[in-house]
Amino acid sequence: MTLRLYDTASRTIRDFEPVTPGHVSIYLCGATPQTYPHIGHVRSGVAFDILRRWCLAKGNDVAFVRNITDIDDKILTKAAENGRPWWEWVSTFEREFTKAYNMLGVLPPSVEPRATGHVTQMVEYIQRIIDEGYAYAAEGNVYFDLAKWSKDPKGDYGCLSGQKIDDMEEGDSAGTGKHSHLDFALWKAAKPGEPSWPTPWGPGRPGWHIECSVMSTTYLGAEFDIHCGGLDLQFPHHENEIAQAHGAGDGFAHYWLHNGWVTMSGEKMSKSLGNTLSIPNMLEKVRPVELRYYLGSANYRSMLEYSEEALQEAAVGYRRIEAFLQRVVSRTGSEPQITTWTDAFERALDDDLGVPAALAEIHTQVRAGNAALESGDQQRAHEIAGNVRAMADVLGIDPLSEQWRDNSTSTSTRAMEALDVLVGAELDRRAAARAEKNWAVADEVRDRLNEAGIVITDTAAGPEWSLQEEK
Repeated sequence: MTLRLYDTASRTIRDFEPVTPGHVSIYLCGATPQTYPHIGHVRSGVAFDILRRWCLAKGNDVAFVRNITDIDDKILTKAAENGRPWWEWVSTFEREFTKAYNMLGVLPPSVEPRATGHVTQMVEYIQRIIDEGYAYAAEGNVYFDLAKWSKDPKGDYGCLSGQKIDDMEEGDSAGTGKHSHLDFALWKAAKPGEPSWPTPWGPGRPGWHIECSVMSTTYLGAEFDIHCGGLDLQFPHHENEIAQAHGAGDGFAHYWLHNGWVTMSGEKMSKSLGNTLSIPNMLEKVRPVELRYYLGSANYRSMLEYSEEALQEAAVGYRRIEAFLQRVVSRTGSEPQITTWTDAFERALDDDLGVPAALAEIHTQVRAGNAALESGDQQRAHEIAGNVRAMADVLGIDPLSEQWRDNSTSTSTRAMEALDVLVGAELDRRAAARAEKNWAVADEVRDRLNEAGIVITDTAAGPEWSLQEEK
């Protein structure tokens, strides 16, 4: 089967063919750490972690680059407002983003470059664009000459977003001396109180867009496979990245993937709307793996409408998988090893990372596995559990993985372990009563457990209990 991906640039689903067979190169626009991360920030991390895991699972070597924009207008503004050095401010929240990614089981990138660590490469790259005739210096700034690029036969501005230059009204507002208000800054002249670096055009700092053009090509080469990011970055950020890279003579990304937003009441989650949900706050509602399940449950291109009900439904869905695997371990006395996924699962993910269909297949297998347990076919249940683990592993939600075994120390898991001891004692009492044909006591135990929200199921291997699902 062939992986097919929706390419924003061509607006079609295309067969994925890497530049180098067997090697997949991916660049993801990472965080601009100016505040605590919320679920809207980290959705792209989860979505494209699944892409990476699927490419790895299919036998590819994957180079995955996720940058950190650690110098930016917003960072400087926030730091100044709070009376803190900009470098301390950004470092503080960079750690918070790293913590959030780790808690959600997002694999660490192959490399995580910072913009400030690549100023030398940026200066060289800007000079290449100037030498090609598509950028110019003015009063310590350097601008991309959009009008000249658009008139060039190679010029393709708008190829990603569909924007037309004639319809544009605003450009980057940095500095003066522009040929046109549409031209955007590659380099910004130094301002009092701001950090700066020496360049042939005078001291200053990089423009936002040049950072990613440089960091992606520095680590992945002049041409690479996939460039990812949030839908809000499509224009102007990614459009300007393409102009810079093509203007410098680089082939740049072959595929462009954009994830949808997390929304509340139909609006993009953001600080300005006052509707952000921080990762620590979310983890008071569900476990980290359940939050990951939720964030990755929709197709990456879809908008994910947040609600407490949807979050809890996702948590219940994960617990069904977890409970099945735990039953298999308990019944068979051995842990199922990861084997392989089903054809239906592979078809789902190969179809533009169709996670909803992939999750549906996992739950189909879970139901089949539970049925096998009920019929006493432990060998078949064990085999199915290996398939379930393989599929869950690709999505980063395998309950028996080392990552999520750590949840056993959580308060909720300790509570479940304590409850298991108490319920087990009651089930022993019920079993003794039934052996003595004392049906009144047996029924009393069952009814009391039911009133407490505990469902008893009598199986060939003995009674099992589970918590009632919320209506």
